[in-house]
Amino acid sequence: MAPGDAWRFPRECCGALGQLDYSEVDVGAMARLFGYVDVTDGAFAAAVLCIAFNPLFWNVVARWEHKTRALSSALGSPRTACYCLGTVILLLNCVRSHCFTEAMKSQPRLEGLDCRWTYLLGLAILAVGTVFVISSFLALGFVGTFLGDYFGILMEAKVTSFPFSVLDNPMYWGSTAVYLGWALMHASPAGLLLTAVVAISYTIAVLYEGPFTEEIYRQKQKGAKSK
Repeated sequence: MAPGDAWRFPRECCGALGQLDYSEVDVGAMARLFGYVDVTDGAFAAAVLCIAFNPLFWNVVARWEHKTRALSSALGSPRTACYCLGTVILLLNCVRSHCFTEAMKSQPRLEGLDCRWTYLLGLAILAVGTVFVISSFLALGFVGTFLGDYFGILMEAKVTSFPFSVLDNPMYWGSTAVYLGWALMHASPAGLLLTAVVAISYTIAVLYEGPFTEEIYRQKQKGAKSK
C-alpha cells in the first residue's frame, strides 16, 4: 500500500528520503538499506523464520485436513477442528508480531526516517491496514477467515462486500500494511525488510491457496448439479 503523493517530508527532518528516485528502483538506496540491517542477528533470523513458517504451517495442515479429515475426526466435528486451528494460527501470529518487534529493537534506526512525519505516515498506514484486517474478519467470520473451506464448511456465496469490493485478499494485504506502518513508526530498516518478507510470503500463499479454494467450490457446484 503505497503512500500518496500528498505526503511531503520536511527536508531538515527527512532529507535522506528526498534523495531517492521514485521513478525507478534505486539499487543504491536498497544497498544502503541492507547496510543498516544485520541479517545474521538472531532476532532478525527468528522473525524471518516466523514469517515464513506461519503460512506454510496453516496451508500444510489445512490441506492435510481436507484430504484426511483427521482433525475433524479427532476433535469430534469440522467446526471444532477449524476453531482449534484458527486459535493456533492466532497464537502463531502473536509470536510473529513479537519477533518482528524484537528484531526492530535489536537493529539501528534509520536517521532519514526518524521524524514526526514518517511516524504519522506509519500510523496512518497501520490504521488503514487494521481496518482491512478487522473488516475482513467481520465479513468472513471466524470459520471463513481460518480456512473453514478446507474443513468442508463452505460459504453459500462469495463475499463481495467491503473490503473485498475494493481489494483482493484484504486480510493479507491489510496485515502487510500493519507491519509496514509499524516499521515506519519505528524508523526501522530491519522492519521494512521484514515487511517485504511478509509481502513475499503472502504472495506465495495466495498462489497456492487461490486455485485450491476455487477447486473446492468447483467440486461443490459439480456435486450440486449432479443431484
